[in-house]
Amino acid sequence: MQLGAFSISLTVKDIQKSKAFYEGLGFSDLGGSGEDGWVILKNGDTVIGLFQGMFEKNMLTFNPGWNQSAENLDGFQDIREIQKDLKAKGYRFESEADETTTGPASFMLIDPDGNPVLVDQHR
Repeated sequence: MQLGAFSISLTVKDIQKSKAFYEGLGFSDLGGSGEDGWVILKNGDTVIGLFQGMFEKNMLTFNPGWNQSAENLDGFQDIREIQKDLKAKGYRFESEADETTTGPASFMLIDPDGNPVLVDQHR
């Protein structure tokens, strides 16, 4: 099972202040401006998303179809296939991708310690 690019999505109180903090640690812009409540930053292969007012908790995020630079992969396992595999293993979902559709979709799991795990396919 290939979950795709990994990042941590952080809930922040002041996106510009948080962005400046992480830029000081060597992170640079990968996507978003912050004006709409989110920005994605990268340092080497490490990707973080900063989100203000969008999520209640920090979460692990995986993006099928993308590499660590948010570039499209030629081949990848569709999110609906991943979801079916996890259902067959007995996983419970907080939200599910519509298995009758194609293209962008997402699902969310909660790990045993209450941490949200978002699998979010953009194409």
